[in-house]
Amino acid sequence: MNTNELSVIQEIMPSGTKEIKHKHSTSQQFFFILKGVATFLIDGEKHKINNNEGIHIQPNIFHQISNETNENLEFIVISQPHSHGDRIIENDGNKNT
Repeated sequence: MNTNELSVIQEIMPSGTKEIKHKHSTSQQFFFILKGVATFLIDGEKHKINNNEGIHIQPNIFHQISNETNENLEFIVISQPHSHGDRIIENDGNKNT
C-alpha cells in the first residue's frame, strides 16, 4: 500500500547493511520486525529490536536501521503520511527521496 496518507512496505535487509542516517519532517514511522534483529540508532541512542517487536519514530528525529547480524532482516515499515520525498540526511540539510 502506498498512498499520500499511508505507506506500508515489507523490506528485506541483507546482513551487514544499513541505511543512511536521516529524518522525516512530517512522516512518522513504525517498524515491525518479522525476522531477525534490527539495530536502530535513534537520536544518537542505540536500540535492538527483535522479531515480533516494533518501534515508533516520530517526525524530525534522526534515525538509522542496520542489520548487524549474519542473517537477512525482514520487517514492515509503516509511514504516515508516506515518506517519499520527505527524507533529510543528517549533516546535509537537503531533502531527498
